[in-house]
Amino acid sequence: MKSIKRPKIGVGVIIENEKKEILIGKRIGSHSPYFSIPGGHLEMGETFEEAAIKEVFEETGLKIFDPKVICVTNNLKTFHESGKHYISVILLIQKFTGSAEVKEKDKCESWGWFSINKIPEPHFDASEFAIKCYLENKFYINN
Repeated sequence: MKSIKRPKIGVGVIIENEKKEILIGKRIGSHSPYFSIPGGHLEMGETFEEAAIKEVFEETGLKIFDPKVICVTNNLKTFHESGKHYISVILLIQKFTGSAEVKEKDKCESWGWFSINKIPEPHFDASEFAIKCYLENKFYINN
């Protein structure tokens, strides 16, 4: 029987601080040279919230609380560039403890807080679409 290729599922996390800035990393490795919000793969049996908590801690060392699903992105730009098709579930965090630091040195060069209206470029499409959905208060944008 022929195997059918299907999109993979990722989670992206918009972490907003008290100044209304969001955490964005400069990626290296497979997502180089893009900037992006924290995120990763949804594992078997995980809730979206569990995946967000796990990925943010693994990447930044931050402990996040009360993640809320705010939108879904269909990352076709990545698909057309690399052949990898992801659907991303995006969560919003406004409560966290700790200071962001690079925990996965093979995946991220740095983390920084940026105005949501002035995100650095080039920006990874899933992250770019997530921020656009958040700014426009939409659950999905046909990109």
